Amino acid sequence: MRLLWQRAVRLQKLMPQTHLSPHTHARRLLATTTASARGSGQEEKENRKWSSPGSKAEMFLYSAFWAGGLGLGYFWLTQRYSSTPDEEVKPDDEAVARLWHITPRKDLPTYKAEQVEQHNAPDKGIWITYGLGVYDVTEFAENHPGGDKIMMAAGSAIDPFWAIYQQHNTLEVLELLESFRIGNLEGLTVPNAEDELGSPWAKEPERHALLKPASKRPFNAEPPIGLLAEKFYTPNEMFYVRNHLPVPVLVPEEYELEIDTSGGEQGGPLLTLTLAQIKALPRHTVTAAIMCGGNRRSEMTHIKAVKGLSWGAGAVGNAKWSGARLCDVLREQGVQPNETMHVIFEGADLDPTSHPYGASIPLSKALDPRGDVLLAYEMNDEPLTRDHGYPIRVIVPGVVGARNVKWLTRIMVADHESDSHWQQNDYKGFSPSTDWDTVDFSKAEAIQAMPVTSAICTPLPGERVKVDPQGGYITVRGYAWSGGGRKILRVDLTGDEGKTWHVAELEQEDSPDGRHYGWSLWTARLPITEEQQQRRKAGGSGELEIWAKAVDSAYNVQPEKFEHIWNLRGVLANAYHKVKVKLA
Repeated sequence: MRLLWQRAVRLQKLMPQTHLSPHTHARRLLATTTASARGSGQEEKENRKWSSPGSKAEMFLYSAFWAGGLGLGYFWLTQRYSSTPDEEVKPDDEAVARLWHITPRKDLPTYKAEQVEQHNAPDKGIWITYGLGVYDVTEFAENHPGGDKIMMAAGSAIDPFWAIYQQHNTLEVLELLESFRIGNLEGLTVPNAEDELGSPWAKEPERHALLKPASKRPFNAEPPIGLLAEKFYTPNEMFYVRNHLPVPVLVPEEYELEIDTSGGEQGGPLLTLTLAQIKALPRHTVTAAIMCGGNRRSEMTHIKAVKGLSWGAGAVGNAKWSGARLCDVLREQGVQPNETMHVIFEGADLDPTSHPYGASIPLSKALDPRGDVLLAYEMNDEPLTRDHGYPIRVIVPGVVGARNVKWLTRIMVADHESDSHWQQNDYKGFSPSTDWDTVDFSKAEAIQAMPVTSAICTPLPGERVKVDPQGGYITVRGYAWSGGGRKILRVDLTGDEGKTWHVAELEQEDSPDGRHYGWSLWTARLPITEEQQQRRKAGGSGELEIWAKAVDSAYNVQPEKFEHIWNLRGVLANAYHKVKVKLA
């Protein structure tokens, strides 16, 4: 059963032979009512994404299904999968899979809630409900990737958990769940998908229309890459958003930050600061880039699939952060340097079990005056927005974004790292040979300082680029950054697969080495060779692939290929950035 999570798409191997695939069930459910309307010889239009009714009967059914709420999913299923009964579900059918749990299955029995409640332990069988579905997850519970948290829903509904853990709503996970379905729940009406009343997502903030979502719940989005290198300080509304849970609603007058410096000792020092008290502390400002650990993950998936949000190169931003220095607060509380200690941060964003998002950093980083760790309340001279941690977030310059905890409510000095999922079982790197069958998160170090990276922002992939008629070059712009305070020394570009390299001009702060936390923007005039120009003039494709690589102050350089750094979580994706364009 350990392999189920990794191999969910192989449903036929997981199910009893009498248990058909979910889309087959849905198709057979309406087969008798749609067969005459479709006609036996109807073929799907190539690349069709939405069904188009043809006959009057078909149009009637189409309207009826829309009115019924679930009809669109049924109709799409019956139309889209009208070839072989057991063909594999395609990855772009995730939206359909999200309807399965609110789809009654006439081939399965109906159970009362009281019957489900009796199956709440391994010896009785572990049943759960999701929407209209009843599922027997007894065999799977022991190997649930979230540990024993699945037992909190034993004999009851997982709906409130999945409402927050939206990472479950992927095709492979939904297929896996449906393979465990044993029946329908009696007396439950189909929920209205548009009804937000009581939803943990009901009070999400508004976002800029140009942000491109990688997921909507929780909201994660990046700006268009073509805009990213236009400003040294990323505008607040265009700064990428990385949320793991619903955005909390905090009232500034009621806000309190608890700081526990006891190191786990009973009755040790405990400090509570209000927002006004934090703002009354000496104000410090630092320019720092924040980058998601999964930035550029989408490029790594071209080598082999990984698990995680499909980020482009825009999950990074650079801002001027202002607030109180954490080192001042900790020293005032008598905290002394200790290389074995850690500082744990917890946010106000809670999961259904009331556990907060959490992360930790070494105490040595927190106490270092040159580490510039802030209790930040301003971003680019404006109050933090809700998406970026209002009213207080911790800024840990040079460190992966996951440690920059937002909506900060608690700080604790401890002799251990945070025990949160995101510290212990995520945001860690592995060998390209490690897979989900062999991975052991407990034996890998949590990511702290990020590696050197760069990305081309303009021109965009596939863009037709005009060659300067006088100089015979094209203009290329982008960003570069390295973690740990390391300065970008150089960005090299090539248009001939490394035969010749050209150095970009840098725009960056004049900060001392070891404290260079902001990114560097760069501009390069990339010469177009005579051969490339002649090929273009002769009517050739005129295609050109631009490569970019950065070098930091420790002379770390980006690796050439993603094959050499692939990892199952798709983090630390810092190979050469390559963009193909067409010469105009």
